[in-house]
Amino acid sequence: MVGGAGGDADADAPPPPLNGGEFLLQLLKNPPQHPHPHPQPHPQPLPQDPAVAAVGPSIPFPPPPFSHSRPALFPPHNYFNQGLGFPQNPNPNFVQAEAVSQQQQQQQQVRRMAPPPGFSSNPNPVGRRNSEYGVDKGKGNHMGVVNSGERLHIGGRHLGGERYQINDMGPSRGAHLHSVSAVEELHDLNGKRSMNNGVDSAELDDLEEQVDNLLLEDGTDDKSDVKKGPKSRDKDYRADKRGQWLLNQRMRNHRSHIECRGDINRLNARFLEIYESLIPPEEEKEKQKQLMALLNKHVTNEWPKARLFLYGSCANSFGFRKSDIDVCLAMGDADVDKSEILLKLADILKSDNLENVQALTRARVPIVKLMDPITGISCDICVNNMLAVVNTKLLLDYSKIDVRLRQLAFIVKHWAKSRGVNETYQGTLSSYAYVLMCIHFLQQRTPSILPCLQGMEVTYKVNVDNVECCYFDQVEKLQGFGSRNGESIAQLVWAFFNYWAYCHDYTNDVISIRMGSLISKREKDWTRRIGNDRHLICIEDPFEVSHDLGRVVDKRSIRVLREEFERAAEILQYDPNPCVKLFEPYIPS
Repeated sequence: MVGGAGGDADADAPPPPLNGGEFLLQLLKNPPQHPHPHPQPHPQPLPQDPAVAAVGPSIPFPPPPFSHSRPALFPPHNYFNQGLGFPQNPNPNFVQAEAVSQQQQQQQQVRRMAPPPGFSSNPNPVGRRNSEYGVDKGKGNHMGVVNSGERLHIGGRHLGGERYQINDMGPSRGAHLHSVSAVEELHDLNGKRSMNNGVDSAELDDLEEQVDNLLLEDGTDDKSDVKKGPKSRDKDYRADKRGQWLLNQRMRNHRSHIECRGDINRLNARFLEIYESLIPPEEEKEKQKQLMALLNKHVTNEWPKARLFLYGSCANSFGFRKSDIDVCLAMGDADVDKSEILLKLADILKSDNLENVQALTRARVPIVKLMDPITGISCDICVNNMLAVVNTKLLLDYSKIDVRLRQLAFIVKHWAKSRGVNETYQGTLSSYAYVLMCIHFLQQRTPSILPCLQGMEVTYKVNVDNVECCYFDQVEKLQGFGSRNGESIAQLVWAFFNYWAYCHDYTNDVISIRMGSLISKREKDWTRRIGNDRHLICIEDPFEVSHDLGRVVDKRSIRVLREEFERAAEILQYDPNPCVKLFEPYIPS
């Protein structure tokens, strides 16, 4: 039989009969021998390697059955899987594993196929940005792959949970773009989340970080900020850690809607005590008049047509007790040499036993400084600074309309002094700026507590250095203007700090007592830094309207200011005895 002789047939046996079944049976018994085109060389002994000597040689594993050196596209051949009536699964476990292996190899081959035109053949090009996209190979690339759900850390900030395109170099040519204010976008987003009955905190936080970067980092700073002289304010002012704990925009939005504490009016008596303790006594005012009479005598003897004017906090009714006084020497001639006048005035005053007389002619505003040993009052005298005199009159007139302005301003100034945020040379605000903030705040109350004097009929008009100063100064006719508003001083103090902590739009708004409203930074072109003038908190001077009282605030001190506003608002809302902690003197750490 063919079946019995198949196993003993030698290599020279004649071919089997043309019978498919018998041929296949013989083929199974005597598989064809594939000659090797290249004989395998005898293994050469390898030199002894220290690692091999320590660990031992590797153990060769036998190749898996039916393994052939074929391209990965084709699965290993299976002679049983021919569909010819024979058992097609003599070893179910092996064939099942083999099928899985075939499927994996086919998937891998599909992934290895050539990409469409225009795409990289590198299966994972993201991690090779330096070599493939022309980045300087000599410099480290600190940008990494940001997977979905991760946050990118730049300078200690979280910049969102989206996947960032590292190799995106910008918008394509012909793209239509428009500029949108970051805060407008934030308000828009808040409105959408409100309509959806929820707040997307991740998006709000990310956008808030962008607002802070635009607002607080002030990217227009140049390298000159880094190299500061020995008199840099960093020495005295940057040692502390303030400005690092600002609330994010989502929390500010939330707190802006919190109602005032129910027991706020119990603080009225304490606030009024603080206010009254700061008012200069009458004897101090008499000493000021005494010093002014002495100065006027010396001035009129030398310049008969000259006049002396008090200006600043000592004359606008917002000065504290034991304050210095500021005096303007009005010469009547705008073209006089101020340095020459001040040097001569200093010589005159030294002859009358006034102490510490100094002529500072190279200061931004040249002055003569002195101290009267009889009254104990220090005094600064400038020449022809009449715009400051007119500003003083305006603030004095506002103070006569409603006593709550003076009360609020005293408390705010006392807080600013206690917390160390009232020095312009340290990048914070002047006392004059805080008074303007209080006037504007009371103009915005509902109903208004103060009117806008510059928006009323003109009864006072002067021209100072080509600046027209005019407003309604018959304030005796405005007594009782704010009587419809019954807010107490405690309620106003709470609302003032709440506004500046959570509600004011630092990115877009300018406060203007001239208009009695908010105006846009874009309208005044205060959207960018010019020289040393920044516009991070904008307070318009009522007459010199191109002057921003907040121009001295920089990208670091604005964070200190806002953090202090937030601290005060939180204390007034939650502290059981806020008047103690609110005015707690700040000591740099």
